[in-house]
Amino acid sequence: MIRGLHPPAYRCRNSEETRKFYEGFLGLPLVKAFEITETKSGRATHTLHSFYRMDDGSCLAFFESLDRPFEFKEQHDYDLHIAVEVDRPSLHRMLEKGQQAGIESRGVADHKFIDSIYLRDPNGYVIELTAKRDDHDEQ
Repeated sequence: MIRGLHPPAYRCRNSEETRKFYEGFLGLPLVKAFEITETKSGRATHTLHSFYRMDDGSCLAFFESLDRPFEFKEQHDYDLHIAVEVDRPSLHRMLEKGQQAGIESRGVADHKFIDSIYLRDPNGYVIELTAKRDDHDEQ
């Protein structure tokens, strides 16, 4: 039986820039980071793996792998986006905070059962912050 994501992990360009966004801007604490020097197949690597905790205890994770080039492309919302739930007051506060910080910020989008804003992280990923409406479960 599948229980959930544990954790979703994405490539990042720079672990420190990623930390500043996820911990400093979004408020997700960095709870673990470690260097991977050898893959399970025995290949030498130089990769930093970091984890940011959400309120429910789950994490978002990132890999910065200096020895494995990765081509970051501009992401459209439909290509790849990371959606996380926030409370309603946080939605408007984070939109304003993003705009003031010069972070690409869009919204509020009316999806009928949720409202969303969209931010772009330093890796180019679209981060969707969603707030449930009162009739979410009925919808």
